[in-house]
Amino acid sequence: MGLFDRLKQSLTKTRAALSEKVERLVSGAITVDEQLIEDLHDALISSDIGVNIAGEMISELRKAVNSGQIRDAGEIRSWLRESIALLMVDDDDGQHLLPSRLKVDVVIGVNGVGKTTSIAKMAHFHQQRGERVLIAAADTFRAAAVEQIEIWARRTGTGVVKHTAGADPAAVVYDAISAAKARSIDRLIVDTAGRLHNKANLIEEMKKITRVIEREAAEAERRVLLVIDATTGQNALAQAKVFAESLTVDGVILTKLDGTARGGVAVAVKRELGIPVKWVGTGETLDDLQPFDSRQFARALL
Repeated sequence: MGLFDRLKQSLTKTRAALSEKVERLVSGAITVDEQLIEDLHDALISSDIGVNIAGEMISELRKAVNSGQIRDAGEIRSWLRESIALLMVDDDDGQHLLPSRLKVDVVIGVNGVGKTTSIAKMAHFHQQRGERVLIAAADTFRAAAVEQIEIWARRTGTGVVKHTAGADPAAVVYDAISAAKARSIDRLIVDTAGRLHNKANLIEEMKKITRVIEREAAEAERRVLLVIDATTGQNALAQAKVFAESLTVDGVILTKLDGTARGGVAVAVKRELGIPVKWVGTGETLDDLQPFDSRQFARALL
C-alpha cells in the first residue's frame, strides 16, 4: 500500500465525519443557500477542525458564493479541499536542510500519546532512506521508558545511547552527540520525559538539553517535535498550547489518526498555533508514520 493509500485509509473515520456529510449535502442541492452553508458549518465542526476555524471557512465560503467564484453546490467539495490544504501548508518544508549536517530531532509529549513508537517509526523511515540514525534515551524519569526504546530499536536496528534510570537527561544527550560524531550519524532522535503535570521540571530539563545540543552540536539542524494524540481532538490542541507557551515547538507528530473521527484537529494545530504538522501516524506497524503533506491530507479527507 502506498503512502497516500495508507493516509486515506487512516482517515476513514474522519472522512465519515466530514466528507460523507459534505457529499450528502451537496449531492442533493443545486444552489448554495443559507441552509446548506449552515449544514456545512456543522459538518466542519463535527470533524474537530474547531469552531473558530469552521467559522472562518464558512465566512470565506459565503464570500466565494457571493462573488460568483462558486456557482453551484457541486463546486463546494473542491473548494473545501483547497481551503483545508492552504490552511495547513508548511512554510518550512525542510528543503533547506544540508545532507552533510547532523540533524537532531528532540521529541516531546506527555505519556501515552505514542511518543516511543513514533520515535521508532521515524528512525525506521529515515534508515529506509539511507540515513544513519541514533536514538538518545533521555526519558530517564519514567519506569521502563529506556527498555521500551531498546525493544523498538532492536526491531529497527537502531543504536541507542542510554544511562541508568534517574540519570540526568542532558548527560544522556551529551553522550549521544559524542557517539553521533564518532559514528558519523546523520540523525539523532532524542526521547524526553513527558511529565507535563510538573511543567517547571520539564521546562528546565528541556533548557538543559537545548544548551547541550547548542554547545556540543552547534552546526546541527535542530527541531523540537511535539507528539499529540489525534483521538483526543480539541484536548490535543489544548495540550499543544501548554507546551508552545513555554517551549519553541517546530512541528507536530499527530498520532493515532486511524483510530479517530477527529482528524480535523490537524487543521486546528496549524491554524491556531502556527505549528505545522510534520508527521502523521496512520497505523501500528513501523511503516505507518509518514511525512505530512497538506494537499494529500486534504485529498484523502475530501
